[in-house]
Amino acid sequence: MRSFTVASAILGGLSATSPVYGQQCKLQFDGRIPENFELTGFDSSNNLFSSSNVLGKGLKFSELLQFPANGNQTKTLFDTAGKTKPLEVTIKYFTPPGIPSDKSIFVPNPDTVQNGFRRTELLIASNNGTDDSTKGVKTLHFSVAKDAKRPLNLTHEYQLVFLEDNKFSTNQIVVKTGTIAGQTSNNTNTLNVFGNVNASPPKLLFSTPFAAEGFHNFAIKMDFDKNTTQVFFSKGSEALKAVSKEESNDVSGGGQFHFGILKKGVGNAKDIIRDGIQEANINEGLIYSGIFMEDSADGCVSLSTKTKAQAAKAGGGKAGNKTARAI
Repeated sequence: MRSFTVASAILGGLSATSPVYGQQCKLQFDGRIPENFELTGFDSSNNLFSSSNVLGKGLKFSELLQFPANGNQTKTLFDTAGKTKPLEVTIKYFTPPGIPSDKSIFVPNPDTVQNGFRRTELLIASNNGTDDSTKGVKTLHFSVAKDAKRPLNLTHEYQLVFLEDNKFSTNQIVVKTGTIAGQTSNNTNTLNVFGNVNASPPKLLFSTPFAAEGFHNFAIKMDFDKNTTQVFFSKGSEALKAVSKEESNDVSGGGQFHFGILKKGVGNAKDIIRDGIQEANINEGLIYSGIFMEDSADGCVSLSTKTKAQAAKAGGGKAGNKTARAI
């Protein structure tokens, strides 16, 4: 097991000798990208993310990740200009000489070729599935923004951030957008935080419009002892606010946190993993920023670079006792 505290992040260097910045509480892990970190650094062992999962067979992360140049999109809540920077995750249609190739297909083993999905996801290097990030009380932070040049196809369902348990049997928390299976809403352009997808129906903890510009900031507080989840949210550089109460939600089972794009196929396939329909010539992307987790055993939740909450009360946003089906 490996737990990233402030001290260990500084001493470990995050592969680029960069200290951590901005948060107000003790760190469990830190996925913020040091300013001097290069894309090729993701292709080999590093202290940020796994270099082997999750991506298409035969691809390298340096082919699928990029650093966004858009100034508007890089104004983030927990990245510090000149010290850390956002990262874009893409799914692409590669074209070797004379041979079109749709390679964003994950192959976890020879018997499971996920032709119905298109996937590129980042896994925290220290989060091995049984480490302390799924024990006690932890708060997961991340921010997401659109790339107008690489839009998502919202006729599909996308998973953007999720915790997958150690048995690969459920997602205990998941952020989705697009046309979500089982939902009745016609508004596909939303960011939706669901609880455990094995619940019947899965609980919708929070939903907000997915704006064309700027970052959407989330903090998800999980009590792994009491099986509860609370959502905090803000936009741009605004401080986070609690937008839900501590809701009952089964977060047991350990597992790993995923950040990126999991695009599900369309159609009425019986096996959506293998048989979902995907269009060709894709070039889609999503920008991530401020990925880190803090220890909230004492109630500490960073709301901005200058403020924190010990026991925040819910206020604002669409949240609470709403439920909706999700897969």
